Amino acid sequence: MGWWFVMIACSLPHRFACFIWEEVTKMQLAKTFSQSTRRPLELISKLWSWLFLFCLIVFFSLAGPGFFDLFNFQSIGANMAIALIMALGQTFVIIAGGIDLSTGFVMGLSSVVAALTITRLNPATPLPLLVLGGIGAGLAAGLIPGLINGWLIARLRVPPFIVTLGMLGIAEGIGFIFSGGGQPVSVQVNGIGQLGNGYLAYYVPNAGLSFFHLPTPLPPGVRPRDIVNILPYPLVALVVLVIICHWLLSSTRFGRHTYAVGGSSQAALRAGIPVVRHTIMIYLLSSLLAAIAGILYVFRYTNGEASSGDPLLLESIAAVVIGGASLYGGEGTIIGTLIGALIIAIIQNGLVIIAVDPYWQYVAVGAVIILAVLVDQARRRVEA
Repeated sequence: MGWWFVMIACSLPHRFACFIWEEVTKMQLAKTFSQSTRRPLELISKLWSWLFLFCLIVFFSLAGPGFFDLFNFQSIGANMAIALIMALGQTFVIIAGGIDLSTGFVMGLSSVVAALTITRLNPATPLPLLVLGGIGAGLAAGLIPGLINGWLIARLRVPPFIVTLGMLGIAEGIGFIFSGGGQPVSVQVNGIGQLGNGYLAYYVPNAGLSFFHLPTPLPPGVRPRDIVNILPYPLVALVVLVIICHWLLSSTRFGRHTYAVGGSSQAALRAGIPVVRHTIMIYLLSSLLAAIAGILYVFRYTNGEASSGDPLLLESIAAVVIGGASLYGGEGTIIGTLIGALIIAIIQNGLVIIAVDPYWQYVAVGAVIILAVLVDQARRRVEA
């Protein structure tokens, strides 16, 4: 306690000195208890999503026949690819302290533009050129909203919620106009569907591995159900984008600047970080990834639809939040977003397998979002 406390205690009446001694002792014990419990609580707050994902896999593997299966896991990966690609862009925005509500309809607009471009090019055009033309048009349609969002937020300091909400309406309207009132734009071009539904490799009994396409003709006695499909193209594209975004966020100056802007834009500005330019680039990146998701939608479902990304907006934001990103900015990882998206996809897939009403998916995902926010709040109190 120190010699000064002894001198003060001796100069006070005995009862009062004992009271002070007891209160100081309680404070010391409380501090020791707080230090001993803080580390486990911090560890739980960081690993809860991993533990929750593990528990989901164990539960559905025991309760749902056919869940723990290679084909089912590949289906989960392919089905969550579009939403997770959108979530990758949302991760950068949320870490930077913003929000992008326009990505759903930016994705839809890009899918419509890409589908229209492919269908209106000369049918005699080689497939690779059709694909490149659709990709280029879809990316251009997606980048324009991102540039406008970033400029208004960074230059004019309009709140991100207002700007992206307005852009949501603009992208929705343009998408409906281009598609003739919201009707899906069908793509009747041979080979387009294979890009979104094919597999990187096929294992054929008595013939071994075949890459990119099935061998023709099939060996005698081999039935289609005997063939093992390996790595769907959407999953391959997703893995490549996850690796690139993880590297960009964790190992580059761009990623460090993103964390700095989200932690404190004023401090980042004083540190020499070009906050305005960086903010514009972040919203451009978010729209770019939304556009890629829209193009993948065209390849997977052979049509473009203005409202295709509307239900995926909540999923993309939920994946980021469940993965540990803070809505206050400055915190989050690409791996965390991946875990969050896996949790949502496994809940959706597992509930279908065990024959639960699909509407309960929304209830379950909403409950997990609230749980993630509560964990984040608890962690902040522990660290305070």
